[in-house]
Amino acid sequence: MTAAAHAQTAANKALDLGNAVELVSKEEGHRQPLAPEFVSLEDFSPLEVAYDFGRIRRADIEAGPRSIWRYKQLLPVPSNVEEHPNTEPGCTRLIRADKLAKALGVKRIWIKDDTGNPTHSFKDRVVAVALAAAREFGFKVLACPSTGNLANAVAAAAARAGWDSVVLVPKTLERAKILMSAVYDGSLLAVDGNYDDVNRLATELAAEHEDWAFVNVNVRPYYSEGSKTLAFEVAEQLGWRIPDQIVVPIASGSQLTKVYKGFNEFGQVGLVEPNPVRIFGAQATGCSPVSTAYKNGHDVVQPVRPDTIARSLAIGAPADGPYVLDIVRKTGGAIEDVSDDEVRDGIRLLARTEGIFAETAGGVTVATAKKLIETGKIDPDAETVLLITGDGLKTLDAVQDQLGPKATVAPTTEAVSQALGL
Repeated sequence: MTAAAHAQTAANKALDLGNAVELVSKEEGHRQPLAPEFVSLEDFSPLEVAYDFGRIRRADIEAGPRSIWRYKQLLPVPSNVEEHPNTEPGCTRLIRADKLAKALGVKRIWIKDDTGNPTHSFKDRVVAVALAAAREFGFKVLACPSTGNLANAVAAAAARAGWDSVVLVPKTLERAKILMSAVYDGSLLAVDGNYDDVNRLATELAAEHEDWAFVNVNVRPYYSEGSKTLAFEVAEQLGWRIPDQIVVPIASGSQLTKVYKGFNEFGQVGLVEPNPVRIFGAQATGCSPVSTAYKNGHDVVQPVRPDTIARSLAIGAPADGPYVLDIVRKTGGAIEDVSDDEVRDGIRLLARTEGIFAETAGGVTVATAKKLIETGKIDPDAETVLLITGDGLKTLDAVQDQLGPKATVAPTTEAVSQALGL
């Protein structure tokens, strides 16, 4: 444990992290005080937050703010979290996608559209929780390694909070995501390497700079809890019930594990009937280590070198891969992967049926759902939710060669009629 962590452990009684009470190792359940630590020194497995929730009522949540802070009793954040300047993410749309359902040949699909968050991806949720915890631990700088969406969210959240930021991205990142991070005027650094190289560098920097909160490194247990709010919102928006099936894109795998945890916690505290939900994972074939392990019946995920247009999912060594495999198998789900062409088709299918322009990760989710339906792994009669986690304006380069005007016409009605075959 670092000197900073020792100091924080001694001061735990002064911490206000809501109903969070301790950290627990995911492998053997070793317990330790709340601190900016992410790996257990007992069994070297990831740490996650444990709670003593007490009584939580639907009415209190419904009376809360129109943001993720309506669920603050279920998050590791201060009791007054909404009083600090933050981006106030969450409460995004849940859309009944009847035209998409018809195109896919299933009874009912819902789209959880997280493109409506402040920087247009679900990462605003996890960063908001990480920032709230980092403030309690006394950090001064918000930082991250990122495949793009996280960079946008960290840069924006730091600017809103009045913090400095340090954001590390692969130099090959989509231009739109680089610009969306740079505009907030933090310290954006492009690294000559892929995301796994960037992540290694971030881990080294976190050890050297104890006042830097790397949201997905030294405060990762708190950061990852933000993904639970996707499950919370889906359940609330469905009228306080859990869906039958959900398809989640896989990068590190953290989102999938926390969506599952979120549904379980809603059931544990009595906010919903604790019904089972089948969890399905979606990957791009060019970076599909978890899908490959699932198909081969393995429990270990072998790292790969990413080669896909779905760069926000391009994590070749996913930290939560083994836990994803366990959850998917336990819930009776499956994991599938799709080619770059299928990703593009998924983006266009969602756009033309439901008017939602998703980034490449969303194309992965839609295309994977299509494949899982066609292979009989998704029950066509069961209610299914698809998580769309980012905006297509961030990944225009993925589809720009396929899209454009149907014709260039003279400014006359005759020319328009001719172009439209009228």
